[in-house]
Amino acid sequence: MVATLRDVAVLAGVSVKTVSNVVNGYDFVKPENRRRVEDALAATGYRPNLGARNLRRGRTGFLALVVPELSIPYFGELAGAIITAARERGWNVLIEETQGARESERDTLASLGPHLVDGAIISPEALEPGDLTDPAGIPMVLLGEHRLDVPMDHAGIDNVLAARTAVGHLAGLGRTRIAVIGQHPRRGTAAQRLAGYRDALDEAGLPEAPELIAPATRYHQRDGAEAMARLLDLPEPPDAVFCFNDMLALGAVRAAFERGRSVPGDIAVAGFDNTEQSAYSLPSLTTIAPDKTALARAAVELIHRRGTGGASAPPEDVRIPFSLRIRESTTG
Repeated sequence: MVATLRDVAVLAGVSVKTVSNVVNGYDFVKPENRRRVEDALAATGYRPNLGARNLRRGRTGFLALVVPELSIPYFGELAGAIITAARERGWNVLIEETQGARESERDTLASLGPHLVDGAIISPEALEPGDLTDPAGIPMVLLGEHRLDVPMDHAGIDNVLAARTAVGHLAGLGRTRIAVIGQHPRRGTAAQRLAGYRDALDEAGLPEAPELIAPATRYHQRDGAEAMARLLDLPEPPDAVFCFNDMLALGAVRAAFERGRSVPGDIAVAGFDNTEQSAYSLPSLTTIAPDKTALARAAVELIHRRGTGGASAPPEDVRIPFSLRIRESTTG
């Protein structure tokens, strides 16, 4: 039989209301009564009915997280951080993967609503502004850079500054033909990071060479390896490469190795995201490290504020700190 509040109350010798106050974390319970209730909870194995509790509070107890690909380590690590932050606010997280396809992103958003989740955290790739004209009646937070000019809460790092920092590091090492891997016509982060790359070249007095801007259809290791192979086939190959994520960078390092080029001796490589693998690759990878924990907490807190009286407040844009982790792939 499943234990009820009344069962716990009878065993503890207190009222059902007192048991309810303990279960819900209220402070105004006498220490002796709290101890007796906690002992009775343990003895009966009582588990609160979270669905009923959330229904009484007018919430579902769930947040949605919409990301392009969980197979990209950055999104997997970010999802873990968001789950942790959401639990601290009493939420569970439903995760939807869209593969960055506009139709999938639209369909996912259309399926959300206050009947299912209390809010949504979205990392879009293909959405257009018109796709977000009706935000499903729930708080939503956009992550990362994108082409969407909509009045909605946003959390992310300064991608232009982060890219400028990484490329400035390469230029500071004396590298003069710095390539970039990851140009993509649809990804907002790609446009921002390309702008930062160009800013850094300008600051270092280095010319921009169009042949050194390598596109990537996806951001997997194979794409990085293929792009690096094309760069190394140039009559004058680069002596450094900045990649728009760590997966691209790790693939680039592998391609350089297969061509008999040393990293960083012949070509320095820097990535973006500071995924766990970047610290344990050989060579370890210099990379931009966004504070993913801070990003997750900011996104969850924005949802919480909207849902607790802040629905009419103007949209917030929360900037998350980052750092440059300098490792073997640029300094040996």
